[in-house]
Amino acid sequence: MKGIIKEFDYVILGQGSAAFAAAIKANELGIKTAMIGHNATAGAVLGGTCINVGCVPSKRLITVSTFLDELKKRRYGGLNYNIGKLDYAKVIEENNRLVEDLRAEKYKNVLKELKNVTFINRIGSFVDANTIKAGDVIIKSKHILIATGARAAIPQIKGIEKIKYLTNEEALSMKKLPKSIIVVGGRALGLEFAQLFAGFGVKVTLLQRSETIIPNWEPEISTYLTKYLEEIGIEIVTNATLVEISSRNGLKSITANIQGNKTIFNAEEILFATGRIANVEKLNLGAAGVQLNEKGFIKIDKRLKTTANDIYAAGDVTGEPMLETLAAKEGNTATSNIFENANKAINLNEIPSAIFTYPEAAMVGMTEEEVMKNKIRCNCSPLEFKFVAKSAIIGDKRGIVKIVIDNKTKKILGVHILAPHAADLIHEGTLAVKFGLTIDDIIDTVHVFPTLSEGLKLAAMSFYEDISKLSCCSV
Repeated sequence: MKGIIKEFDYVILGQGSAAFAAAIKANELGIKTAMIGHNATAGAVLGGTCINVGCVPSKRLITVSTFLDELKKRRYGGLNYNIGKLDYAKVIEENNRLVEDLRAEKYKNVLKELKNVTFINRIGSFVDANTIKAGDVIIKSKHILIATGARAAIPQIKGIEKIKYLTNEEALSMKKLPKSIIVVGGRALGLEFAQLFAGFGVKVTLLQRSETIIPNWEPEISTYLTKYLEEIGIEIVTNATLVEISSRNGLKSITANIQGNKTIFNAEEILFATGRIANVEKLNLGAAGVQLNEKGFIKIDKRLKTTANDIYAAGDVTGEPMLETLAAKEGNTATSNIFENANKAINLNEIPSAIFTYPEAAMVGMTEEEVMKNKIRCNCSPLEFKFVAKSAIIGDKRGIVKIVIDNKTKKILGVHILAPHAADLIHEGTLAVKFGLTIDDIIDTVHVFPTLSEGLKLAAMSFYEDISKLSCCSV
């Protein structure tokens, strides 16, 4: 085996959230570390998916598109709503500049300050459990973390090899809006892109395989969100099984089986939001004894250790849930477990997640169905946001909050919110689930008036009384 041989105390494979969190922790501990990072896809450069082709650019475009849609609604009287012409190319130009600035500030500059970390911009692959080959460099290390992330998964459909389709990466870089688009997938990514394009005036058709969108969420959240998305013009088709994809008359077409009936959908573009697959093909995992699970992601235990001694994994490469903050927590935790014998485990039940439609959806803890499967006698109290005074003040009464509790102890087991800024509101629920708070603890906590966060307190109070008969000062 030829090459320049270098020895490190720690090797991190990856350059995204999990990898950076691990590198920062290792640097704090004074560990001689090599970070081997290279883009698995064209867009996921230094910083990984979230900053480059995920959270940051998509949420920026959703914000702009929602703002434009809000202007069209003319929600408030006494204002001049002359919108003018949309310059989408300029919107993308500003979006790209935002990404570049944050990549420099949060990743390039941070990396420069990590004095114990050496960045190697190569694709790394295992030679054995303690050896990585990265270009012409051979790296030896006892401790290794795999954090190579994931990319868009494309379903195998008849004819797909003959057309040009979009994933999240291509969709975020288009400088011209299509007149119509078919979004395949009705979970977080698909819903966000559907709303993004609809807000910009694109005709959107969303195809979802299951009976409802976001099938793993509370049914009330799914039902209300479906209604809101349809109100802005998105056509949502559920129970859709894809049969064939093709090009017809200058448009792209999908033939889908809808409960036994074949239906053809046409649009200028097709975007696949059908899950993600792990970036593992180039790692030569077999040489290190690292195994994959049944879904093709790296198999880990509760403390993030793989099936190989001294090799850990963190972030999207380990599978769902794929969240930037969770990836960072895992990278930090894995490093602590390796070098500090911290013996920490990740409790996924206390990790919040969100969907950045508008209104937003957010959840933490268990659903009612999950609680019942655990044979806990639960109680639930969904509350519409029309009962929250701030909703009337901002002129948007859409939304619902649902608290799931243990009926015996009143302990909060899950919180589920659909409302403007739900992703910000969920953190009180996160603390409640994490620390085993009860609805009485929430009720006894003074909330600022008027705020949307009062919704959680009102939902807690609704277990005891009729909220519609209370005054504002009852809160």
